[in-house]
Amino acid sequence: MKLLEGVRVLDLTNVLSGPFATLHLALAGAEVIKIENPIDGDLARKLGSVPKYNQMLMGTSFLAQNANKKSLTLNLKAPEGKEIFKRLTRTADVIVENFRPDVMPRLGLSYDVLSTVNPRLIYCAISGFGQSGPDALKPAYDQIIQGLSGEMAINGDERLNPLRAGFPVCDTVGGLNAAFAIMGALYYREKTGEGQFIDVALLDSIMPLMGWVVANLMIGGQPPVLMGNDNFTAAPSGTFRTKDGFINIAANKQEQWEAVADVLGVPELKTDPRFQERDTRKKYRKELTPLLEQKLVERDTGHWVDELNRNDVPSGAILTLGAAVTQDQIKHRQTFGTVQAMGIGELKLFNLTAKFSKSPGSVETPPPTLGEHTEAILKGSGYSQEEIQRYREAKII
Repeated sequence: MKLLEGVRVLDLTNVLSGPFATLHLALAGAEVIKIENPIDGDLARKLGSVPKYNQMLMGTSFLAQNANKKSLTLNLKAPEGKEIFKRLTRTADVIVENFRPDVMPRLGLSYDVLSTVNPRLIYCAISGFGQSGPDALKPAYDQIIQGLSGEMAINGDERLNPLRAGFPVCDTVGGLNAAFAIMGALYYREKTGEGQFIDVALLDSIMPLMGWVVANLMIGGQPPVLMGNDNFTAAPSGTFRTKDGFINIAANKQEQWEAVADVLGVPELKTDPRFQERDTRKKYRKELTPLLEQKLVERDTGHWVDELNRNDVPSGAILTLGAAVTQDQIKHRQTFGTVQAMGIGELKLFNLTAKFSKSPGSVETPPPTLGEHTEAILKGSGYSQEEIQRYREAKII
């Protein structure tokens, strides 16, 4: 049995935060039906690094987030489209959307309306700022939220700041937050029989990820200090130069610091009053780093990684993305699964990265072509072939 076997999700989401949430539900075994506009579907279908795939409406951005899903095209602005959607809602467990808060009410498809159709419905709305408040109706993309959350302000160093994270971190964590919330609501419904409305804001979602930095400010009164690749919690903890590049070392415990000094052959630093004690050592990190790098540049990164890890000091190379996704540990963990997509070929896509002993989740079907499952889903909902053809001619589907 799959983790979410028998759960039907109507997925109205676009681009990243919503599709990332429903991807996790799909990998866990839920039947996820993407409801897409009949013209060009999810905007992500046109986004990616391969123009040919964008023209096919199968852009790499879409491929990354939509395995194991079905696609049904539906014009929700048309009265017939609304009625079809309501009929689908009767058999749905979850609806997920990431529109601005005023969109679904304007369509006449708000939670208040749909919950009368299906009282057990779990409705998750993902938006930039939430369903209420002074900023609720403002448009938002990931970079806007990165800026407004303070996330960009704490990145980089005095030379490069503000600095955006290299991937859409706010969209992604918003999707994870939504998936977590939906799973919790499904569990609650098992206990009570009641559905509910879930309001997920990207701005809210990113805040807990900065928990230590926020706590230092709000509790300790310490504003964040721009430290680049250094870790503010300890020293030596950050990125250091080696003979052939760089290494990450995280000596966050006192015994780890002492092991670093021994491995590098500088035991005298352990008794230097600047470096003996943790908080003092943090104050003198700019003096400590060059002393360590004098030794580190004598050998390659690989040598130091092996020696430090052998002495229980967390350390690692800094890999390119290409090297990272093909490293042995990722292969061993089966982080990626392989499926065949028509017109594209073999795709390597993420499996469910939480490893369940009894109900693992993996990529089984490729991301759907636009409207690939429309006819089958409508027939399963009781529509005749004649009705389906009429809806197609009227551009309802």
